[in-house]
Amino acid sequence: MPNFKIVISDPKTRKAYQKEVDQGQSGLVGKKIGEVVSGNNLGLAGYDVEITGGSDRQGFPMRKDVEGIARKKILIALPPGFHPKMKGQRKRKSIRGNTISAEISQINTKVIKYGTKTLEELIGVKEKPKEEKQAEGKKKESKEEAKPEKQAEEKKEGPKTEEKSTDKHEEQAKKAEAKIGVKTLEDKEKETKKEK
Repeated sequence: MPNFKIVISDPKTRKAYQKEVDQGQSGLVGKKIGEVVSGNNLGLAGYDVEITGGSDRQGFPMRKDVEGIARKKILIALPPGFHPKMKGQRKRKSIRGNTISAEISQINTKVIKYGTKTLEELIGVKEKPKEEKQAEGKKKESKEEAKPEKQAEEKKEGPKTEEKSTDKHEEQAKKAEAKIGVKTLEDKEKETKKEK
């Protein structure tokens, strides 16, 4: 069976973690948005999570107010599934029902009850030390600073590269003329000076 991608949001730390769980072992098929599920089947011992939403394999979001597992076209004015640009705007959009089925690929959850271990330990997220994070930040800053300097240099060097390319073309033309035996004006002038 395919896997569910479960996104676990932690309200305390305001972080989200992603975990893949087998559909058959998760016990989520048939559950609805808003239900609280034990985290033991999800590999989160001691945790309880609430289902807050999800999306199917084609990316259509689930809605709490639509019953069933089927995909339906409904007239909606609010998220999820539609974000109006003007006040009062509505649109007919395809969305999924509020019940989890085998067609769902991602399930969004939030932690309701915490266990003894942290989510990082249970999921296996390795956080980088502060020193590495600071070093990465400095690298990014130096790259961003270097970009305008490179662009300025390129602008300055632009005409030079054109001159170089024209010089190359002239040299190639002279070589070709020398092979053929065509005398340029410069060559003729040199010959007349030598004769005098």
